[in-house]
Amino acid sequence: MILNMLIQIVDLLISVLVMLIIVQFVIGLLLALNVINTSNQFLVAIYNSINSLLEPVLAPIRRIMPNTGAIDFSPLVLILGLQLVLIVLANLRAAG
Repeated sequence: MILNMLIQIVDLLISVLVMLIIVQFVIGLLLALNVINTSNQFLVAIYNSINSLLEPVLAPIRRIMPNTGAIDFSPLVLILGLQLVLIVLANLRAAG
């Protein structure tokens, strides 16, 4: 029972983290393509805040991955890793 509750909490936290990664990607893409310019202080503040939250998690992945130039695959690797964690937790729930 407690294990089930803990798995649900971890599942919720992972879902929030994945959403933050997607929002960071979309805002970064819009800024890079000049759809949104940097004078929009609200979106720049949101982007910087999300970057501050995600950088401690993404930095170790960036150090391990090879340099791919302008494309940063570390958010994709993080999402895949988080999905693997969810699969393991779902199997633990089914087994327990």
